[in-house]
Amino acid sequence: MNKQSNMRRRASGALKVGVSVMFAAVLSACVNYAGIHSDAKTAEPQQYATQQSIPAEQGHWPAANWADQFGDAQLKTLIDEALKGSPTLEQARARVASAAAFSETAKASTMPRVDASYSLTRQQYSSTALVPPPYGGSWQTENKGLLSASYDLDLWGKNREALKAAISQLQASQADAEVIKLTLTTSIARTYNQLARLYALRDIAQQEIAQREQIDRITAGRIATGLDTEVERKTAQANLATSRATLKSLDGQILTTRYQIAALLGAGPDRGLQIARPTLGIGDEVKLPDNLPADLVSRRPDIVAARWRVDAMTHDVKEAKAEFYPDINLSAAIGLDAFGFGRFLTAASRTASAGPAIHLPIFDAGELRAQLKGRYADFDYAVATYNQTLVTALSEVATQLAGVRSTDGQLVDAQTAQDAARQADTLALVQYKAGLTNQLTVLNADVNALAADQAVANLRMDRRDQQIALASALGGGFVDTSNTDQNAHIASAPETSSNAAH
Repeated sequence: MNKQSNMRRRASGALKVGVSVMFAAVLSACVNYAGIHSDAKTAEPQQYATQQSIPAEQGHWPAANWADQFGDAQLKTLIDEALKGSPTLEQARARVASAAAFSETAKASTMPRVDASYSLTRQQYSSTALVPPPYGGSWQTENKGLLSASYDLDLWGKNREALKAAISQLQASQADAEVIKLTLTTSIARTYNQLARLYALRDIAQQEIAQREQIDRITAGRIATGLDTEVERKTAQANLATSRATLKSLDGQILTTRYQIAALLGAGPDRGLQIARPTLGIGDEVKLPDNLPADLVSRRPDIVAARWRVDAMTHDVKEAKAEFYPDINLSAAIGLDAFGFGRFLTAASRTASAGPAIHLPIFDAGELRAQLKGRYADFDYAVATYNQTLVTALSEVATQLAGVRSTDGQLVDAQTAQDAARQADTLALVQYKAGLTNQLTVLNADVNALAADQAVANLRMDRRDQQIALASALGGGFVDTSNTDQNAHIASAPETSSNAAH
């Protein structure tokens, strides 16, 4: 007995070795992905020099309601209205829903499938083929009902990687929706600030009209006393007409800007006519948070979206690698199959089948290798896009901060120049009225005062526009709440897959 048992064990071992050798030989003969790889890696924010351009200032990240800092209730109302009814946001939500549906489809591929079917077929069978008489050569009605089940074993993780890629694409779509939301709110705030700018310039234009009307009256009085001529009168009238034209131009720009805001709200142009004059304040003190640039990658939705796309491409590469391996699908079916109706629901009509289906690519003229190369190209592109998005984000923060600091310095000098120009303008007008100077001096002083007023107004609006842009560059209150454990592995290259090249 022991001898026979040993012989059986040796025979069994030999069979296993033979099967293993045969399987290895088949694998060695089939297509493989040797030599196809990528060296692309996602960049880390710490590797860029930012200490001087983006200093730590013990500030805070913008909150989701960052626009409230300007104290304008109408701006808050406009933003809330846009977030509820903007077609642009509806488009983003539709893309998220589409990505969610795709991920559900990918998930279904990892689960068993059960189907039921019934068919009724009227057919004339050949008398010289497979079916013998009496059925051969006759018309028969075949009733067939089947309950079938199938399951892909997914030994190499192809379906699981496809599911992971779909989930990552869903995360990217959700981050894209946040990008659109931030872009929309930023556009509304900046356009609203532009409306405030136009109103400020309109005030200056009205003051200038009043000033030039006074110059025109003084000139008329001087002509009566022989101090001026019609040349000075016509010059004063021309300047007055120019100021009135400027006012009308500003009114047109204000109307256009109202329409632009209405479009951003997803409303008709008449909605813009209901917008009152902005009452924006100066906002909070501008200070950068200390944890820049490290935390920027989780605060900027565009960076988060780019990072998830890298992760999706990583799983796409692993899925493409799994295509090189045998695919085993288990299937089973049970049902009833009979000619006619009378015997359909009998035990004799029962039919059943079960077994595996194995697919192994051996020669495909390079199709799978080309597909994998394409996936690697998509991965490289996603990595390059992520790296560029990170560089752009850091540049935007530094640029807007530099703009705010520069504008603050310019405002000090511009206000000093404004005070001096206004005093000179007032003094020149008094002297002109008293006959102590000529009209040219008055007009020069008036032009200088006008330019100084406009410069201060524009700088103040520029400062607020830069402040809005900086809040947007810092993410506008967005915080990434996706899986942080998975995020830590996104930067890894697809070569870390357990599916080594064979």
